[in-house]
Amino acid sequence: MTAPTANDAARLLSDQQMASFTARGFLSFDAAVPDDINAQFLAEAGEAPEAEPGRKLRATYGTLLAESAVPEIAPGTPLYQAYPQGSAVQRLLSLPLVRGAIRSLVGEDPVFDHHFLHVTFPPRYHEAGGGENVSQHTHQDSTVDPRLSFDLQIMYYPHAVTREMGGTRFVPGAHLRKVSEAAIGRYQNIRGQQHMVCEAGTLLFLHHGLWHGGGVNLSDRTRTMFKIRLHASGSQKRQWNVGPAVDSQRPIFFVKGQRPADTVAAILMTPEPWFEQDTGRVEFINRVKLWRYLTDDPGFDADYWLTRLEHAPQVMA
Repeated sequence: MTAPTANDAARLLSDQQMASFTARGFLSFDAAVPDDINAQFLAEAGEAPEAEPGRKLRATYGTLLAESAVPEIAPGTPLYQAYPQGSAVQRLLSLPLVRGAIRSLVGEDPVFDHHFLHVTFPPRYHEAGGGENVSQHTHQDSTVDPRLSFDLQIMYYPHAVTREMGGTRFVPGAHLRKVSEAAIGRYQNIRGQQHMVCEAGTLLFLHHGLWHGGGVNLSDRTRTMFKIRLHASGSQKRQWNVGPAVDSQRPIFFVKGQRPADTVAAILMTPEPWFEQDTGRVEFINRVKLWRYLTDDPGFDADYWLTRLEHAPQVMA
């Protein structure tokens, strides 16, 4: 099941999609998973026991996880050997769109890191257990991670998510700002952040460093999201449907008229609303560095950001 197929090749990401992932740290595919897989997953995940006075939410969650048919899997397991044949997650991972996106972002034979069944409970559960119903703190997953390579996180929404359910919030373009996991927890609202309000079967592919957090659930039903983290076992370079090479440099600052918005350079140089006028430029530099890594092209630049830093004239002695 690990060998690339014709369907994989047909659904590999494009230069524009890869540039968008490089710049913004995510790709979203609405209603990408068929309804029958969504229904099967929800059945395998199981339902939380109803809220009871005095029962803490941790105990309710523990019961849900213990009774779920989603398996425990050891980290380091090859991804395509991790889930039982015919299970909902194995079927999801076999979808051509999913296999193509995974291959494009982390190459062949990716490796399973961990997964988790994220369930956000409605107010009655918190009231029954005497707890506070609040949103999750903003965070990057795991520890301070200085790598240029990246892990991929797949967030799967098996049912429709309304705004009232408090879907995952995330900050586009924040993935290249290295922080210590929860050090950003005090930031709850950042300009340009997005909230997952989506149809059943929506998939969100995330760079592992993207700032995110779960919203508070104010609806009358539980909200379910399933996350899988995986990493490359080999090269991440030029794994997508790479287009023909083009000159990446374009006139900057003094520009007459509109420029195409769908080129790699234009996508990489599009700022997010939270970018500052000064340190926001560091994000452009970091994007160029990541694109160099992915394309295996140490000479690539956009808008001269790295070239002007690297330029060292040859001086005759």
